[in-house]
Amino acid sequence: MSQIRESELQVIRSFHTSQLIRNKYENILENLDSGIILFDSDGVLAFVNVQMAKLLGVPRKSLTGCTLTQLLRHPQLSRFKKKKIVRIYRETVFHKRRFHEIVDEFGRSWLITMTYGDQMEGDFLISVKDVSDFKRIEQSAYQNDKLAMLGKISASIAHEIRNPLTSIRGFIQLLRPHLVSLGKDEYARIILTEIDRANDIIYEFLNSSKPSAPETKIVSVSSLLKEVVLLTESEALMKGCQIDLHTDDTLPAYISVDVKQIKQVILNIIKNALDAIFEQHDEDITGMIHISAKDNGKHISICIADNGKGMDQNTLNHLFNPFFTTKESGTGLGLSVSYSIIRNHGGSIAVDSQVGAGTEFVITFPKLDLPNDE
Repeated sequence: MSQIRESELQVIRSFHTSQLIRNKYENILENLDSGIILFDSDGVLAFVNVQMAKLLGVPRKSLTGCTLTQLLRHPQLSRFKKKKIVRIYRETVFHKRRFHEIVDEFGRSWLITMTYGDQMEGDFLISVKDVSDFKRIEQSAYQNDKLAMLGKISASIAHEIRNPLTSIRGFIQLLRPHLVSLGKDEYARIILTEIDRANDIIYEFLNSSKPSAPETKIVSVSSLLKEVVLLTESEALMKGCQIDLHTDDTLPAYISVDVKQIKQVILNIIKNALDAIFEQHDEDITGMIHISAKDNGKHISICIADNGKGMDQNTLNHLFNPFFTTKESGTGLGLSVSYSIIRNHGGSIAVDSQVGAGTEFVITFPKLDLPNDE
């Protein structure tokens, strides 16, 4: 009897030990920053952690025991997520893909890992992790690599192109009096204009690879934005647009920047906004560009928002890449140059846009705290 009793106690101890281990691992899974979901060999949802329920936007209690079909019919699951689940299911089953990358409706990047096979005894384990920060770091490194490559290329070809252009321009100016006598002065004007345009493209190309080191000075954000608006108001009026500048002069904010370079950045963004509004071709909507500055304590944010045609996610993903443009006559260097200039100033630039709803750029610089007597 004592041996039977001891055997029963060992079974109870073993059960308690395994239960403690199970509870420990379940607790770990519950508190992971990744979403975890497990379908058993019968295709029934056996486990889902808190993070996954949040990502799906569905209460956990209503998920346990569901099949994949029932999950797709869940009334609280958004249409966007249903489409993504179906796509992932097809790629996993038909193409044996174990890793999937998706971008959600808010522009965040997610890595989805599928674990199945003999080691899972017929079960399917799915983990979802937010990799948006890694993607941003990767994109930044990729951007820097491309800019370094551009620097090497530009250094080798700049003089090779500029020198013959200078010679051509000089000879055309010498020939211009003869063209005028033949009534062909328009030809000379067009040639000179195109040569100047080519030179401008080369200049942009050189700046995109390695903008000159900023020659900084202390400037009031309010006065800087007012000067930029004065430079763009006439063009905006010609295109039927209004520019609304909002700054708080009672709380002056200062930044240390290369004024010429930062003006170039802001003017480029405003010009893009004017083009986006003009391309929308909606006469019933007045084109508006809102420019404002916000004091965030340690930083100053300059916001430039328009009600133009907006951009899709694919365009946003490549927006700051050199040579990427959606314009027929664009070089794709303006925003690449702007990105480099802002980074050289220790700042950052972000963009938010939706097709048909306009675009907002936010440029952030370190705030400069001046003594009260300045």
